Amino acid sequence: MKNKEKVIKIVFAGGGTGGHIYPGIAVADEVKILAGQSGKKVELYWMGNSAGMDRGIVEKNLSSAGGSIDAFIGIPSGKLRRYFSFKNFLDIFKIGLGFIKSIFVLIKIKPDCLFSKGGFVSVPPCRAARLLKIPYFTHECDFTPGLATRLNAGGAKNVFVSYEDTKSYFKGAAASKCIVTGNPVRPVFYEDRKAQGLEFLGIAADHKKPVLLVLGGSLGATQVNNLIVNNLDYLKERFIVVHQTGKAFADANPDIMNSGDDSYKPYAFIYGEMPAVIQSADVIVARAGANSLWECAVCGKPMVLIPLCGSGTRGDQVDNARYFEEKGAALVLAGEDADDKNLKEKTAFFLDEEKRKSYSSAALLMCGQKSAFEIAERILKEVDA
Repeated sequence: MKNKEKVIKIVFAGGGTGGHIYPGIAVADEVKILAGQSGKKVELYWMGNSAGMDRGIVEKNLSSAGGSIDAFIGIPSGKLRRYFSFKNFLDIFKIGLGFIKSIFVLIKIKPDCLFSKGGFVSVPPCRAARLLKIPYFTHECDFTPGLATRLNAGGAKNVFVSYEDTKSYFKGAAASKCIVTGNPVRPVFYEDRKAQGLEFLGIAADHKKPVLLVLGGSLGATQVNNLIVNNLDYLKERFIVVHQTGKAFADANPDIMNSGDDSYKPYAFIYGEMPAVIQSADVIVARAGANSLWECAVCGKPMVLIPLCGSGTRGDQVDNARYFEEKGAALVLAGEDADDKNLKEKTAFFLDEEKRKSYSSAALLMCGQKSAFEIAERILKEVDA
């Protein structure tokens, strides 16, 4: 007979970018909700990079601050580069230290399972879990799997993927473990908060022009921001432009940040109000990172995507963007196509309300499932087995 007082312990691992943390937090939120509904007690731990943004993001979501994570545990982490760099030699030692610390942490916590959200910091905990025979799951948010996911897949109980086509990138035993769940999105994005978003932005409920939301990134995507600023007069004539510029861009361009009016509303960063702001938009211009892409898609928003391209990326954003374009959920400006002329053309396309409705329906069809709920349900089923 099972001990009803048993505390279920789950370790979450991942980081390096917000895209590897926020979806994991979405799953943690659902685990906490589902466990509470069934009378189970859970303790959730997050293992992330001891340096960088991981701690700051997770600590905003600790249970002591009203979130679902009970503790953050930092581990040394090196980046998994596919190109030659002298930093690789130093990072080998960091990865080794991260693996050793992960072993001691997992022995101390004795978790029932581990959930990896990916990123280079997730590899040592997954290897340690495999060594200690702790079952673990891993999730890949992008259309094409990253190196960390490929390394973690071998010992995983299941590999959760966001797209059906992503399964074809795995071979052998790993392919048979793949389950299509979509990308986890926080529960708040499924709530109707459009009215709150318009109120926050100071836009009347009966506004005449469509609302164009530009997501220039938390730090500032220079390419996206420059395209918007260069064509601001054109855009303002046709849309109410809500522009999240990122802090770096805002600090460097105070004149732009001070030029707001009824048709242009610049913000350095929008945090807690972002779900409501996305829901209040009619069209969104953004990069094609998996996290923001799915947050917009589950809200049924037509998108103009400007994916990050070039030698500094493995091309995952281009793959994500092209897939949404193929499904009729977004228009794409990639590489040399991301110029003033094409930006005007693509945004003008969505001045037609019927076209917006068509692309909205396609986005909802692709991303309508509650991925975080499904993953949380599978994790709890594993620890209850």
